[in-house]
Amino acid sequence: MLLLAVAFMVGASVLMRWLASAPINGDVEMVQVGGGIAVLGFLAYGTLMRANIFVDSFTGWLPKRATDAIDGFWNLVWGVVALVLAERMAVGALEARGNGSTTMGLLGIPIWWAIGVGALCFALTGLVALGWTLRLFRGRG
Repeated sequence: MLLLAVAFMVGASVLMRWLASAPINGDVEMVQVGGGIAVLGFLAYGTLMRANIFVDSFTGWLPKRATDAIDGFWNLVWGVVALVLAERMAVGALEARGNGSTTMGLLGIPIWWAIGVGALCFALTGLVALGWTLRLFRGRG
């Protein structure tokens, strides 16, 4: 829904620029923040649905147990990377809140909360990936 709202806002801003030579103030900032949060929000869902890009050209001939083990390994790697990114983003959110960081455009939107939402999205993605790791290693993938 957030990505759809951003898309409509861009359309409205372009239309206002064309009709009245006056776009929505801060449209670029809102697209940056809203688009970033929307994309990070899809990571956990994509991981849960296993809707990411699979490269099985070299493993298609292997038995299911072998491909599950390979997929489990890479889900483990992805889960650990996502959790490390979540931790780093949480630290970044606290630092941004402490120093009052804002977007550099017209609105000067505080960014700590957006970084915090991104951290939560990465944490959820990491947990989902680790859940898949357990399932795949148990042969229930």
